[in-house]
Amino acid sequence: MRIVFAGTPETALPSLEALVASRHDVVAVVTRPDAPAGRGRTLTPSPVAVAAEAHGIEVLKPAKPSDPAFMDRLRELAPDCVPIVAYGALIRREALDVPRFGWINLHFSVLPSWRGAAPVQRAIMAGDEVTGATVFSLVEELDAGPVLGTITELIRDDDTTAELLERLADWGSRLLVDVVDHIDDGDIAAVPQPDENISFAPKLSTDEARIDWSRPAFAIDRHIRGCTPAPGAWTTLAGDRVKIGPATIADERTLEPGRVHVGKREVRVGTSTTDLVLGDVQAVGKKRMAAADWGRGASLGDDVSFDAPAVTP
Repeated sequence: MRIVFAGTPETALPSLEALVASRHDVVAVVTRPDAPAGRGRTLTPSPVAVAAEAHGIEVLKPAKPSDPAFMDRLRELAPDCVPIVAYGALIRREALDVPRFGWINLHFSVLPSWRGAAPVQRAIMAGDEVTGATVFSLVEELDAGPVLGTITELIRDDDTTAELLERLADWGSRLLVDVVDHIDDGDIAAVPQPDENISFAPKLSTDEARIDWSRPAFAIDRHIRGCTPAPGAWTTLAGDRVKIGPATIADERTLEPGRVHVGKREVRVGTSTTDLVLGDVQAVGKKRMAAADWGRGASLGDDVSFDAPAVTP
C-alpha cells in the first residue's frame, strides 16, 4: 500500500522505521512545523522530520492539517492509508476522507481507557497495573474510533513515563504494521469501542506536576514517576522551585509531611505515611544531581520543610 505517515516526537520513530522496513511504500511524512529548541531557541525540525529526511522521504509540515496547500498535496499523493502516531494536531473530516482506508491511530492505552494526550502519565499516576496500545480508525471525536488491534503491557512498580512509553512505542510499532498488513490483505474488521469504562487523559500541566507532600507515599511515588520526564514533578523550598526525580518508598515514618532530613547518604522527605528517599534533584539554574549531594551543597539543616501547595477554595 501507499502510506503517508503522520507523527512528530521520538515516540513515533519506531513506527516510522517499522513501516519503512515493511512491504508498504512510505511516500511522505506529515509532521509538526519546526519549533524553537535549546537555550538559543533555534528552530529545529521534529525527530520524525529528521528521520524521514534521512530516508529520503518527502516531509510535509503544514501549520494546520486543514491548510489548502497541504490538502492538495495529500490528494496528489493518493495514499491508501495514513497511520498516525503522536502527531499533535486534530485531523478534520476533509483530510480523513482522502485515503481509501482512512487514517489509523496508534494510541498508548487500551481504549476506551485514557483517551487523550497523556494516557501513559495518567495510567501510572492512577496506579493502573496494566496498560497497552490500541490501533483504531481515526474519527473526529477524540480517540473514539473503532478498534483494529490491541496489545497489553504490565506497568512495573518502578516505571516512569519515559520507560513505559519506550516499551509501548516499540511493541506498538509492531502492532501498527501488523494492522496495516491485514488492511492490505482485506482480512481485518474494526470493532466499535464499548460505551462504558471510558476515561480521559488530558495533557499534564506544570501546576498539576507539583507534589503535595500531605498525600501517602505510594501516591507521591506514582505522581513523580508519571511526571518523569515531562513536565517534571516539582516542589518549592523557601519559594525556590526544586524538580524531583523518582524516589524510593521507605519502610518507616520518621518525618512529618514535607519535612526534609539530609543524611550522609540520603535525603528523606516526610509524607502522610512512610518517608520517601529522594533520588535525583534539580534546583533552579542547577544541573540535576544526586539528592544527597544537593542537600549537602544547599547546607540544609534538619529544620527544613518543602513548601505546601496553596489550597484552592
